[in-house]
Amino acid sequence: MTNHYKNILVAVDGSKEAEYAFRKSLDVAYQHPGSKLNIVNIIDTHFLGPLDKELAEEVKEQTEQTLNRYKARAAAFRVENVNIIIEYGSPKIMIPKEIAELVKPDLIICGATGRTPVERYLMGSVSQSIVRSAKCDVLVIRTPA
Repeated sequence: MTNHYKNILVAVDGSKEAEYAFRKSLDVAYQHPGSKLNIVNIIDTHFLGPLDKELAEEVKEQTEQTLNRYKARAAAFRVENVNIIIEYGSPKIMIPKEIAELVKPDLIICGATGRTPVERYLMGSVSQSIVRSAKCDVLVIRTPA
């Protein structure tokens, strides 16, 4: 029996790995007609330091532009039921716990790595956190060799 994914969440952060995860999410959504694709980006407040409202607003505007480009690409791929989500906080906490609780996905897709090796060592991997905490299937995408 194959899974029919009706509600897909893909985490993007602007990295090359996230681009591959987004492409895979299009494939999965296209193969499951009528499914909803939720594209999420968590603006990591750890990197903003003390939250400067101007800087935060600028980052949010850039993120909205990026996610709207993803949404347009999804429409061009004939995936039309697309929702974009932008929040502030820690991606490794927000995605598997708060966003997943809100969206109730049956599949989460994310890149294997998105941060630098030093950041992963100090802060932990977002994908590891998603795999450990998610209550649904998780597909972790690696970039081609």
